[in-house]
Amino acid sequence: MGTRSNIEWTELTWNPVTGCTKISQGCKNCYAERMAKRLHAMGSDRYRNKFAVTLHPDLVDAPRRWRMPRLVFVNSMSDLFHPEIPAEFIARVFSTMADCPQHTFQVLTKRSDRLAELARDLPWPRNVWMGVSVEDQRVIHRVADLASTPATVKFLSCEPLIGPLEPLPLERIDWVIVGGESGPRARTMEATWALSILGQCRAAGVPFFFKQWGGPRKDMTGRKLNGRTYSEMPQRAAA
Repeated sequence: MGTRSNIEWTELTWNPVTGCTKISQGCKNCYAERMAKRLHAMGSDRYRNKFAVTLHPDLVDAPRRWRMPRLVFVNSMSDLFHPEIPAEFIARVFSTMADCPQHTFQVLTKRSDRLAELARDLPWPRNVWMGVSVEDQRVIHRVADLASTPATVKFLSCEPLIGPLEPLPLERIDWVIVGGESGPRARTMEATWALSILGQCRAAGVPFFFKQWGGPRKDMTGRKLNGRTYSEMPQRAAA
């Protein structure tokens, strides 16, 4: 079984790759890097290389053994489209997802250029949701790269939201997640930024998920926006 997750918009995490490198300002206070260092200190063999990109071929077929349908976040501790990950390995991961229609897989990347480059050579079954991280206006080009792919469900993770996104191009986008940065040195998310994205999603008819306000203690700030909780999701593929 994968690892049960506390991430509000998924159920399990599956990490056939661990480790990454920083690419934009959204990576500045990376939670996965902090966690990898902690796991290395605890003696975890999976993190023997700390946060260096490390392939785990023995985990590629793991979902084939999971019987109960699950919502699975792929590579919560890495980026599947990192340039150090061979295209052949990415194809193996996609083949496993295509062969496991009982599960819904959520793939999230900041390397949208490589995603767009490889997309035509990958299988795109309905149970693979493809997303890009969009933390501020400087990386808005990632949305167009995502929209160019054949993915049935395309989503944006505006987390950590560190600047306004106006306008946010939502044509061909099926879901938007918004969240503030959490942990030490967390940068503040302005309420107006989140409310603007909510309004744009409403105008475009796109499901909106507000994950958290964040901060050093995200358990103290919660996940209510405008006095309510937004947990909207796109429709999951039938098994």
